[in-house]
Amino acid sequence: MTDVLTRRSIFAQAWPIMLGQTTVPLVGLVDTAVIGHTGDAAALAGVALGTTIINLIFWTFGFLRMGMTGMTAQAEGAADAAEVEAMLLRGLALGVGLGLALFALQIALIPLAFALLAGGARLDAAAQGYVAARFLGAPASLAVFAINGWLLGLGRTRAALVLQIVMNLVNIGLNVLFVWHYGMGARGVGLGTACAEWTALVVGLLIAGRYTGGLAVLGRLRDQRLFARDAMRRLFAVNADIMIRTIALLLMFTWFTNAGARLGETTLAANQVLMQFVSVAAFVLDGFAFTAESRIGQAIGSGSAEAMRRAIRLTGEFCLAAGVAFALIFWAAGRPFIDLLTTNYEVRATAAALLPFAAIVPAIGAPAWLLDGIFIGATRGRALRNAAILATAAYVATDLLLRPAGVWGVWLALVLSYLYRAVALGAFLPGLLRSVALAKAAP
Repeated sequence: MTDVLTRRSIFAQAWPIMLGQTTVPLVGLVDTAVIGHTGDAAALAGVALGTTIINLIFWTFGFLRMGMTGMTAQAEGAADAAEVEAMLLRGLALGVGLGLALFALQIALIPLAFALLAGGARLDAAAQGYVAARFLGAPASLAVFAINGWLLGLGRTRAALVLQIVMNLVNIGLNVLFVWHYGMGARGVGLGTACAEWTALVVGLLIAGRYTGGLAVLGRLRDQRLFARDAMRRLFAVNADIMIRTIALLLMFTWFTNAGARLGETTLAANQVLMQFVSVAAFVLDGFAFTAESRIGQAIGSGSAEAMRRAIRLTGEFCLAAGVAFALIFWAAGRPFIDLLTTNYEVRATAAALLPFAAIVPAIGAPAWLLDGIFIGATRGRALRNAAILATAAYVATDLLLRPAGVWGVWLALVLSYLYRAVALGAFLPGLLRSVALAKAAP
């Protein structure tokens, strides 16, 4: 992407990501509605618990998306076409390899995950079928992380949109088929998602082949370039920090789910419904955060401190405005969506009472999501790692302090966690700006 940084060009890059990202929470909404309209609160809560477990395990390797975006963008900014292609192959090899390892280790990982979470016999029974089915898609899921990150790093957001839409539409269709037609319950939701991930891998490889010439890329890259020591050292160093950062944030959301589970099936199910609101806002606002990743990575690769500052300002304007807009929409029109997602009266009433907490998250969370994008694009893994650890520790302490307040305390702690993340990352921003300015000034 070499066009001038303007609001028009930022939005042109962001809108395909936003459109594609809306289909991600749409899958969660459909899954929630498919299970919720069975009227079985235990099944709905079981999907929530199972989703938390899968997110904890799979998104531990989210660096395959985030690290790929920043490093690919920097290679693109430096006009290093061979390194751009090498990044794709490294990411695919790492994703498939780690996915196969997860599949082989599930016999130990699944029991451990359920031992750590407070579910209970009924919830565990519903969640175990979902989790086991999702592990069938582990290699494809992690490989698709890498393809997505590579496309976003290049600024090929329309290609990423096609990949996202294909995967999520297949997911929705199969989930409806398996649950409503075949009566497979939570296991059907997991199986539909796994099948969609394998479909997405095939489509993703075809899309990536358009930009690399398909298998011809293997002939252009010697083993020495593909697995060069310096490149691999940097890959693992950046990804290790991002992995720790991701684990810290996953533990935060796992703690939140577990806090709801402690308070019973109805609370956990209501929290699952409300988290769909948070997911919609987060995934759509990620359009601007992902754009920041690409633009800032390319600015650093080309050595332009001015382009980086402009990218931060323009993506920040869009992100903050969208966060406030989502908060107002959820506040004003959230209740009908709650009723749409579940027919259980107790779950509806609990979710409606807690709606103001979920509604305010987009406005408070926007700075944290944007700063994530800035530091991912800059491949400042250490700052991401340290900020996430600090924010998670502060969140856990807040939740423990607010436990006497029950579910209100659970949600207040979650809302404050976004503020902690923004403050912690914001403290590293001046240093990032100085380092890029100094690099430009160096002879």
